[in-house]
Amino acid sequence: MLDELKKINSTSAFNRWAGFDVTRTEPGVVELTMAFREADMAQYAGFLHAGLIGALLDTACGFAAGTVAGNVLASHFSVNCLAPAVGEVFIARGQVVKAGKKQVFARRTVRTNRGSVEAGGNRRCDPGADPAVNHRFSGRSGK
Repeated sequence: MLDELKKINSTSAFNRWAGFDVTRTEPGVVELTMAFREADMAQYAGFLHAGLIGALLDTACGFAAGTVAGNVLASHFSVNCLAPAVGEVFIARGQVVKAGKKQVFARRTVRTNRGSVEAGGNRRCDPGADPAVNHRFSGRSGK
């Protein structure tokens, strides 16, 4: 499953630019890491831009949902920035809370290599996304 998600991750130009790396996966759980590059990732005060926090959280939850439900699309997600995002490496963890036939609910956090939690949020995914548009997860649990 880890190799499959790494391959899917590598097909996204944005994920490659941001340096997202899938570092852990199990059914319903995915962790991504991203090294901070101040020159092109910082907002005006030098912290990690909230847009990248949102992208990390969205990707981690989407991948986690995909491990249990196959192809998914986000239908809603929220981000709560808890503190300025300061660190050299950011770790996003997506975890499925409930997987149903029509929706998958996941929660997520972003922490730094220093151990502090910088953001959290929730995501609702809709299974059954068009495989012609989205990559297919073949390693989902139960199959």
